[in-house]
This record gives sequence, C-alpha cells and structure tokens, in this order.
Amino acid sequence: MTCLERTGVNMLNAEARDLLREAGADVDGVRVRPPRALIEDAVRTAPRSFHLWHRPTGREPDRGQRVALEVCATELDQTHPDCVHFGPGLTSSYFLDTETGRRRRSRRGDPRTTAVLCDALENLDYVMGLGLIDDVHPDLAPVYEFAEMITGTGKPVIPWAYSLPNLIDMYRIAVAVAGDEESLRQRPFFALFVTSQAPLQHTDERMATALWAAERGIPVVYLGGGSAGSTAPVTGAGALVVSLAATLSGLAAIQLKSPGAPVCIGGVPSAMDLRTARPSYGGPEMSLYSAAFSELSRYLRLPFMGTAGASESKMLDMQAAIECTVQVLLSGLSSTTLVHDAGFLDCADIGSLEMLVVTDEIIAMARRVMRGIEVSEETLMLDLIDQVGPGGHFIATRETAERCRQEIWIPRLMDRDPWEAWTASGRRTMLDRVHERVRSILSTHEPPPLPPGAEAEIEAILQAAEAREDAA
Repeated sequence: MTCLERTGVNMLNAEARDLLREAGADVDGVRVRPPRALIEDAVRTAPRSFHLWHRPTGREPDRGQRVALEVCATELDQTHPDCVHFGPGLTSSYFLDTETGRRRRSRRGDPRTTAVLCDALENLDYVMGLGLIDDVHPDLAPVYEFAEMITGTGKPVIPWAYSLPNLIDMYRIAVAVAGDEESLRQRPFFALFVTSQAPLQHTDERMATALWAAERGIPVVYLGGGSAGSTAPVTGAGALVVSLAATLSGLAAIQLKSPGAPVCIGGVPSAMDLRTARPSYGGPEMSLYSAAFSELSRYLRLPFMGTAGASESKMLDMQAAIECTVQVLLSGLSSTTLVHDAGFLDCADIGSLEMLVVTDEIIAMARRVMRGIEVSEETLMLDLIDQVGPGGHFIATRETAERCRQEIWIPRLMDRDPWEAWTASGRRTMLDRVHERVRSILSTHEPPPLPPGAEAEIEAILQAAEAREDAA
C-alpha cells in the first residue's frame, strides 16, 4: 500500500486512468497513485471464486453444462488439492518437434497438438498454447492460437491478446461455439491472460483488453511480476512488493470498470541469473517467491496464478525433472489456484510436449502428497490389526482390496518392476515411455467435437481478420 501511495504505477491506458482518478487516485500525467482505501475496496469487490466451464460440444446432454474447475482462494491455514489447477504456458518462441526431437520455431498446428495432449492428460486442468505461432500474420498469432485450442480440447483455455481487435476476434469465436453471448457470459470456457510490464507499468493495449473482457463477463487473469535484481529489487521481499503492487492496481482498474468482475491475480516473480541476467525459471527463488505470492493472495482472499512445470534445461533430462518437481510441490503445498507454464524449457523459450507428459506424472504424485493422510476410526483399522495380529499379513483382507487404489498411488510412467521384468520388457527408459505416451495420445485421442456449424464460423472469423490486417 505504501508503494502504491508513494511511488504509484504508470497507467498508459487513458480509460483506466480516468476510472482511477474519479475513484480518488492522484494522477500526474500517466503516473497514478491510488490511495489505500481504493485498493481495499477493489479487494473486497473482487469475487473470491469463479468457475470456468467445459466448452459446448453439441452432444446431448453435454452442451457445456459441466463445471471444469473452480478458481478459488482457499483459507490461509488450509490446503485444498481440488482448488489447485495446472496447465501449460503460452509464450515460448520455439517448440521441440516430437518427430525429430529438434528445436524449431512454433508454427500452426502446435497449439492444437498441445490442446489435444492436454485434453487427454488427467492432471492438466486447462490449456494454454505453449508457443507463439511464427507462420501466420504476426498480429493475428493469438487469434489462430485460440482457434486451435478451442478445436483441440473441451477443457477451459486461457489465451492472451496482443490487442483489442485480437480479443474481439477471440470473443466472436467463443460466441460461435457457445451459441450466443448470454450463454458465454453464464458459462465462460475461457479466461483472458493479461500481464503488466515490470516494474509497475500497465500498458495501454493490455489494460484495454482486460477492461473489455471484464465488461462482458470473461474472467481475467492479471499478472504482475519482475525479475529480482533487474526489473524488481534484488530481495525477495522487494520483488513481492512490486509484483503485488502491480497486480492490485490492475485489479482496482478492472473492478472500477466492472464491479464484481471475476479476476485471478498472479505473477512470475523470479530471480535474475547472476551470470546471464536472464530470469531464472529453474531457480529455487522462483518457486519460493511464487509460493509466498500465493500465500499473500490467500491472505487477501483472492485467487492466484503461479508457475510450475518449467525448467532452464534445453531438453527433457534430469535437470528438467528436478526443477519441475520442486516447483510443482511448492505450488501445490501453497494452494496456488492456477499454475501455468508446465511444459516450458530454456527460460520459457521452448515448448515441449514430452515435458508436459512428465509434468502430468509429477502433478499426480504431488496431488497424492497434498491429499495427506486421513485419520479416522475407519482408517486407523484397529479391529483389522487385532484380527490379523502379530506375524500376519494384510494383502488378502477385504479392507485392503477395497481401499488399496485410493490409498496407494499407481504411476503411469515410472518403472517399479524388478530388474528381471524390466530387462524382459525391453529395458525401456523413462524417456522411451514418455515418447511412447505422447505418440499414443496424438494418434488415438479424439477431443470433443465442436457444436454443428461452429467450425465454419471460426474459419470465417479468421478470414475476416486476415482481410482486415491486409487492408491495414
């Protein structure tokens, strides 16, 4: 609060500046210093939770009526595994080709392939595109990405938009799938991803998209952040101050525009690598800062988006597994509402489907840890212990058969066979099993169909967007 009142933020969007000025903020040019009461009002006005839905399919009776996930802030002293949701990221320039294993530029088809894979993976709850498409009109890349994700999954999607025209195109695509605007407002199946510019600056176009989306009932995920030592103070506490100040001032503008608009605040507060000055995506600081930011958000009773499932490694290897595991565990144990960037390598510059599959397995393990140990009369099993007695065994009891699968996690990818069985089955490594799972899903999984006529409408919207950009 002191940072916002004394230092303030640069608000480059005129409408947001006017909203904040009218609400009592001090405005000097583009610099805006919101008073404490304004921020507190925004926190109170923002909903503690909201829903994202499965998209309509045209099938009966499933026409998008099912809640896919609840985006909610848990109590500070509680952990709720069902309120922690994982998904990919969306900003990498490169993609690890599943056929060649080589790094290449992201291109058309990659977002849909990512969506199909996520649609099949049990522990990925929503979809982001995992790459910036390089072979379409540069200003339309987010629109193509959104269209491909919508066709590739029935799970919620979280796109971003470079500009307001991008968002309007995506909104029209979503309406074509939903059937009408009111249906989309009542059951939104996408949320808009928006970022501020570190440190403490809200860009004109990104804020414009946030305000437009909120006015139409589209949930907004609004991130602020910075890299400690470069775009944020070098201390973790200082980095959290500028990150939280950015997100709360953005939240205030959105709530003034549309009181009660569903917003999930977030951030990727990382540390600068001392040798390259790049943000350290795989460092322990990012996991620590993200967990701390999550707990600050829970204190404020606001949903929060953090980061996990990414690595600085350039390929899927031991480093990637180590960094991913630490991130996923800390995100889960701090009850981070939405966790994005699964599948990233090389400081969020490479998207990897294989990394997504490995992260899915790690999330499954983490969720078992998050579920904890149930202690009750039934689970203590004192009568059974007495019945079996010293020197007996429990493997053939009815109680073991009834409860074993819910008590003991079964891996999908990790090997637990003895040496002889592993050798007899071909000595397959973890990487072999990961590649096999990716190929199997992509060759067999069928995502839910679009409602009748929606595909043609989407293609017409894309062609109209191309014509608009060509004319400009």
